[in-house]
Amino acid sequence: MINTAPGSFPARSISWALHARQTEGRDMMKPILQAEGVCKSYATVKVLQDVQLRLFPGEVHALVGENGAGKSTLIKALTGIIKPDSGHIVLKGEPLNISHPKEIEEKGIGIVHQEFNLMPELTVAQNIFIGREPGRFLNWLIDEKRLNQMAAETLSQFGSHINPSAKVSSLSVAQQQMVEIAKAVSYRCEILIMDEPTAALTDKEAEALFSVVEQLKDKGVAILFVSHRMSDLQRLADRVTVLRDGRFIAEHLFADIDIDTLVREMVGRELKSIFPSHTQTSGGERTLSVQRLCVQGVLNDVSFDAYSGEILGISGLMGSGRTELAKAIIGALPITSGKVLIGGVEQTRLSPSKTVQLGIGYVTEDRKQNGLFMSKSIKENIIAPSYALYSPRGFIQESRAVQDCNNLVGKMRVRAIDIGQQMWRLSGGNQQKVVLSKWLCRGSNILILDEPTRGIDVGSKYEIYQIMHELLEQNVTIIMISSDLPEILGMSDRILVMSKGRITAELTRGEATQEKIAHYSLG
Repeated sequence: MINTAPGSFPARSISWALHARQTEGRDMMKPILQAEGVCKSYATVKVLQDVQLRLFPGEVHALVGENGAGKSTLIKALTGIIKPDSGHIVLKGEPLNISHPKEIEEKGIGIVHQEFNLMPELTVAQNIFIGREPGRFLNWLIDEKRLNQMAAETLSQFGSHINPSAKVSSLSVAQQQMVEIAKAVSYRCEILIMDEPTAALTDKEAEALFSVVEQLKDKGVAILFVSHRMSDLQRLADRVTVLRDGRFIAEHLFADIDIDTLVREMVGRELKSIFPSHTQTSGGERTLSVQRLCVQGVLNDVSFDAYSGEILGISGLMGSGRTELAKAIIGALPITSGKVLIGGVEQTRLSPSKTVQLGIGYVTEDRKQNGLFMSKSIKENIIAPSYALYSPRGFIQESRAVQDCNNLVGKMRVRAIDIGQQMWRLSGGNQQKVVLSKWLCRGSNILILDEPTRGIDVGSKYEIYQIMHELLEQNVTIIMISSDLPEILGMSDRILVMSKGRITAELTRGEATQEKIAHYSLG
């Protein structure tokens, strides 16, 4: 039976279940968007095989499946970005025919992309209303004041107070996600496709988003909601379609299927628990010590120790200083005062290159932007931090590199054609395994993992958790930053809670609860 934490997913209310059952009546309606027998191949790889989907007005339809199941490809087909090799896609009773990306919006389809589709050097307001800016003086000039006002009004629907005049490049990942959502909602669309919209949001931001989704549903908007978070789907979904390995598996009323069955259909096997069994460690050798660390304007008097063979979880709200703490440890942020000891030795003039040499590997929360070279091969990414070790005389030892990469890909269970495959062709879960592989190749004995399973399906999460436990048996120290409370509770031996740049609590696995973490997160 699947459990995400201590505890399980909250039960849906009776009224919600009754509401979901009412959607059975939609079978008598015509779908606003429908896919039938859709197939798509790239070279010899079949990405979609005989896939079907029905989307009705006024419903939230969940699309689920593991990374690589074909969800993103299906979305591209539904929005005219790619053309299927066979099958039919019908929009409002007519065959879908889109010759230009702008036509998607004109046909009443809004998209919240998993990969941000924003222009970093434009402002928030300019991104939300690009091509639709209000004008003044016979529309010769953009009315910046009105533009910012419109953006602020749109963002306020989500309880967001992002500065409309701020450049997108200055925003956090979570803030950029809110802008992406606001942009899609602003089109007043009839169909809204949301691809992992809550992956980077706090619980408060996600709840605000859910309220907007429910408002849109009440107005008759058809919403296709893609998420790996079962709690999101339980909160919103009326109907669910399951894909696996590019094939249609099933369509269900959400009220009629339990989570265990849904996960089993997604992964093709039964998972007794999403978190592998783990014997809590009492801690081994102290590998990292942070003493009264301060970073101006960000961190204040932070102290903790980390030990070999343990997972030290770090929890807290967005802006609490978790990622900044990781960056300070690896030398990516200047330390105002305090000490960092690695292997018992105080380190001065820290830098990312120096901490790599000292055995620290940092898995960033944004793997595609900062963790990987997406156009490069698996092999090139794995050996990148260790390149000097494979080329002592200036020439890379190709056979050794190939052998080591193949061994790591096998050990990490990376699903790929071969190590020459480009990173962008891999699913999110497999990309994350490659990020971990490059630090194992380097021989890192301290791993700092920032949101290690963000945007990853339940099956790949389980595999990454298994890998983390295997690393503990090799006496690796793991520091895991996560916004996912079940993940923090289910994986950590100890938990540090941060608020406003400080550590407000240290909890053992046995005494930690979601309520306690939430309490200390508020400072």
